[in-house]
Amino acid sequence: MKIGIIGGGSIGLLLAHYLTEHHEVRVYVRSKKQMDKMAAEGLFFEKKKKLINETINVSLFSSWSAEEELIIVAVKQYQLPSVLEKFRESNRLKNCTLLFLQNGMGHLKLLNELNAKTIAVGTTEHGANKIKDNHVIHTGDGLINLSVYRGNNVSELAELLAMPIRNFPFKFQEDWNEMLLQKLIVNAVINPLTAVLNVKNGMLLKNTHFNYLFKEYFKELSTILNISNKEKTFRHLEDICRKTSENRSSMLKDLDEHRPTEIDAILGFVLEMAKEKQLDAPFSENYYHLIKGKEYEGGKN
Repeated sequence: MKIGIIGGGSIGLLLAHYLTEHHEVRVYVRSKKQMDKMAAEGLFFEKKKKLINETINVSLFSSWSAEEELIIVAVKQYQLPSVLEKFRESNRLKNCTLLFLQNGMGHLKLLNELNAKTIAVGTTEHGANKIKDNHVIHTGDGLINLSVYRGNNVSELAELLAMPIRNFPFKFQEDWNEMLLQKLIVNAVINPLTAVLNVKNGMLLKNTHFNYLFKEYFKELSTILNISNKEKTFRHLEDICRKTSENRSSMLKDLDEHRPTEIDAILGFVLEMAKEKQLDAPFSENYYHLIKGKEYEGGKN
């Protein structure tokens, strides 16, 4: 199957490495510098201190023309508007299946106007760190969950699920809302906490004081998001934290590199829900403003 991956970040490069084994993959990036580096040197994939160098098809996103059967969108949520604008310009989108792998749930309303055959959403539980434009480290194994958001032609998703990839499983979920809520909890707890505290994910379990905040913040979020099975969800949250213990969260890496974060997509959505339900959200409000403050300070440097 022809697969286009839009986004040359850590998850985009991780997908490129694993999917190339069974599919014809092309990565679309924004930067000519990244494209030239990947074209000249290939992709360096690292796991457990083993390094693999492989050839990857790469193009600028500006040249994308909807030639693939499956398009995986692996950009940050705040980068989506320009991607969707390009999608709307295409008259071939109706022949494509789109899979969106963004954090949070704020992007769903943006997908409703797209004229694609099938729109799917997904969540990733892998830990990954891009250390150069063409070098990604797989820091933690996990799942990629998929669910159909709109449409009923799932042949491309079925083909993706039908070819198991070692250490990179895909799992189909019937309920897209429940799937995204479970990931939202993970993002809303781990990302802001690690970014404010400037620690790797595993420290939220190892440090007694950080772990107290971890547990108390989960209680607040599970009430706002109306999580039915709190115990099971909390165990899942701990499991993700454990599996990605050596990972620096995407929000922490964004702050390190003075980039915008996805705080609006993650906690902005949570605060909207809290307001609608007339619930207090002291942890969410505090972490939201702490991250926005760090963004502001980073932007001045």
